[in-house]
Amino acid sequence: MPIYEYELCEGNCAVCGGRFELNRPLKEPELKDCPVCKEPVRRVYGGFYMPNHFKKVNVRAAKEAGFTVLKKSSKGEYEVHKPDRGM
Repeated sequence: MPIYEYELCEGNCAVCGGRFELNRPLKEPELKDCPVCKEPVRRVYGGFYMPNHFKKVNVRAAKEAGFTVLKKSSKGEYEVHKPDRGM
């Protein structure tokens, strides 16, 4: 469920502070009034949540899937990654 930010259209409120966040399902209609002070609100577009629990990329699996894997070399340049062959 996404987190939406809202702010009052006019003025300020001692209860909600004039700006608040609210978890709302995607299918819910857009919020028009503050649930606390009942003043008109508008949605504020800010950042977005990116979970940081992604798996690390396996170089071999990426190559097998057809991706070109680059490795950072000196001075910010990138070159095609050639995996070390442990023989």
